[in-house]
Amino acid sequence: MLPVVEYRRALHRIPELDDRLPETCAYVRSALASFELEAFSPIPSSVCAFLDAGKPETVAFRADMDALPLEEATGLAYASENSGAMHACGHDGNTAMALALAEYASAHRKELPRNVLFLFQPSEETTGGAERLCGTGILEQHRVARVFAMHLWPKLGQGEVYCRPGPIMARSNEVTVTLTGKSAHIGKAREGIDALAAGAEYLRRAYAMVKALPKEEPVVLHFGKMVSGRVRNAVSGKTVLEGSLRTFRDETQALCRRGLETIGREIGLETGCGVEVYLNEGYPATWNHEALYETVRAGLGAGGPLPLEAPTLTTEDFSFYQRRAPGLFFLLGVGDTPELHSPEFCFDDETVLPRGVEFLKRLLLLE
Repeated sequence: MLPVVEYRRALHRIPELDDRLPETCAYVRSALASFELEAFSPIPSSVCAFLDAGKPETVAFRADMDALPLEEATGLAYASENSGAMHACGHDGNTAMALALAEYASAHRKELPRNVLFLFQPSEETTGGAERLCGTGILEQHRVARVFAMHLWPKLGQGEVYCRPGPIMARSNEVTVTLTGKSAHIGKAREGIDALAAGAEYLRRAYAMVKALPKEEPVVLHFGKMVSGRVRNAVSGKTVLEGSLRTFRDETQALCRRGLETIGREIGLETGCGVEVYLNEGYPATWNHEALYETVRAGLGAGGPLPLEAPTLTTEDFSFYQRRAPGLFFLLGVGDTPELHSPEFCFDDETVLPRGVEFLKRLLLLE
């Protein structure tokens, strides 16, 4: 069995969540200990490793280590041993490929055109470990000139690597709208202020706003949860809408934010409800550096990535690295598998992961 497959299966057995990754970090450190690298932890539950090849600049490779709060249903012989946690997003594969690349880089130090920095981070699925890691100044301290990441992806060609210049994953903002009215018995409904009706009207106008936007850039706004009232025979005194906004450009996000706030003010004036509209910061859009993409495409030639036709509306905190250094995010196809974040997600690691590692090696050696 190839080392990258061994790494992946060992990691798959010990999934951990968010930034509570003691077993995972211990495993990654143990694997790195046999290579000629300097390992350290700039933030809790991270493992970084630097290979000094004596060069003036550095290439960085990111791997996310956290899992998802799911009960695994794959039936694999190496299934999760930690109840309520599973590597259902393929981060075990991402981390395994980075470990295999670290092993290769250590053995080929003299051939490297740059120093190498490996970034094993926590909390990609939750609070954005990339942002905290970048906040330590690690990329600047190690003179990172380019940063790469690869993520397993269903429904793309098995073992094939895909990329595109510009936007590849969306910006995310969680949206919460709170409408406060006045409850009253249904027999005295005129004395109340109906927060349920106001919430329904807010929802209608918010969707109409997005539908009216120019079609050149994909935008998604969807509310998946609406909670209102307490009993059937009383006017609702409070409604809470919870949803998500996905955009690519900061200008589009700002336009949508203003629109949602304007709708809130209008609904408040028309109904008498108090309306609070809140958008969290979320992750920025993952935006592949156009010039670096052309450098990679020209340098790798026939061994380069296949073109990805359109960006996805999923999100990734790799975007925080791209705001500090030119970066590219690649998708590694796993074929016709269950979707990511599914308890049934699994893939042919013996076919997919070695091909991913070979591609990463070519990136590592690229001038």
